Amino acid sequence: MSASTQAEPTIVWFRRDLRLADQAALLAAAEAGPVIPVYVLDDETPRHCRMGGASRWWLHHSLASLDAALCKLGSRLILRRGKVHEELAAVRRETGARVVHALHHYEPWWRNAEKAVAKGMQLVLHDGNYLAPAGAVKTGSGAPYKIFTPFWQALKERMPPAHPAQAPEQLVAPEHWPTSDTLDDWKLLPTAPDWAGGFRKEWTPGEAGAHKRLEAFAARAARYEQCRNLPSIEGTSRLSPHLHFGEISPATVWQKVADAGGSVDVFLSELGWRDYAQNVIVQFPDYGSKNAREAYDRLQWRDDPEGLRAWQQGRTGYPIVDAGMRELWHTGWMHNRVRMIAASFLVKHLLIDWREGERWFWDTLVDADYGSNAVNWQWTAGTGIDSNMFVRIMAPLTQSAKFDAAGYIRKWVPELRHLSDAEVHDPTFPPPGYVRKIVPHAQGRARALAAHEAMKAHG
Repeated sequence: MSASTQAEPTIVWFRRDLRLADQAALLAAAEAGPVIPVYVLDDETPRHCRMGGASRWWLHHSLASLDAALCKLGSRLILRRGKVHEELAAVRRETGARVVHALHHYEPWWRNAEKAVAKGMQLVLHDGNYLAPAGAVKTGSGAPYKIFTPFWQALKERMPPAHPAQAPEQLVAPEHWPTSDTLDDWKLLPTAPDWAGGFRKEWTPGEAGAHKRLEAFAARAARYEQCRNLPSIEGTSRLSPHLHFGEISPATVWQKVADAGGSVDVFLSELGWRDYAQNVIVQFPDYGSKNAREAYDRLQWRDDPEGLRAWQQGRTGYPIVDAGMRELWHTGWMHNRVRMIAASFLVKHLLIDWREGERWFWDTLVDADYGSNAVNWQWTAGTGIDSNMFVRIMAPLTQSAKFDAAGYIRKWVPELRHLSDAEVHDPTFPPPGYVRKIVPHAQGRARALAAHEAMKAHG
């Protein structure tokens, strides 16, 4: 096609959907003609929810991977920084593109950004980041679900998802490319100090890395329930950061493992939990900062900076908690069972506001997701619309032995490496270099229960 007859270009606005396969926005734009793929680093619109350090490390490598894949199709990724509606409007002025294709996102700031973009351009939104669009699964009366179990039962009736679409074989370039930042301009990677050495060993961000991780998990998906709670073995999928950044679609994951047999249905319910979390934040956009149960606004949390730092640094004297927090700092990820134990310890044993934990996870997790992070923390704290009871207090030492975490502890808490399986979960005499318990289990439990009773008394 000559330059004089080339069709008007179309913008594909990438966010947490950094893939080419099963990417409905990209496919729709490719069918229309020339494509301008754009990623805007917008730190202003999310305000306090701007991406944390671990997510920014992942984003750098995921964007590099996406750009390389686009180049193979004859295209490239345009990088801009600023308020997204302003940057897309600037791209329009530079190229004449008037239509923007994108996937639906449900975080409150992205929903606001979509409204802003739509005021100045034709915004076409597609589904594809979840098994079903948020808000699409409703009760018989037409209301959105608030409790996970009935939500999951209703979602399963809509499954399986459509077969994933293939990536386009080529993309038509526009007559004129807009200006672009370079990825290094954004300084997303840590340098002073470079704390990401463990990240590099553990992860391969990008679409190819996501599919490799899925292939590895598919071989053991049938044993998911038997292995997922055992932190000393590779029992979970470790797909969460790839799913969060949209390097692979949940439909692709479902289709790959759904017929594995065994206990794979338990894993599929975890995919359903991602959808549930999005449905929650659509109903309650401030779920990441506000108790869903108003009674807990009266709970007297402790102001304990020293205890919070000990928890963050893995110096609580509880080996399973410390192992998890050190794994998090070293790799940007923590085993799911250990996440629950560590979160419960902060909220119950230390009686520190769950929002402190939510903020720490937001900064340190490579899979930090607004919906899932908020829903999980409120579930643990007992403050959520669907949550564990506050008075059900996990015993971390019992949990550690129950789920055979000895090897996991030895890996992440080397001070305890020489201890036997019987001793490593709860050392009678902590060895040199390891801290004593910052609060005895019985004392922490009693304090939490007393605070809960006081909350009820002042209701």
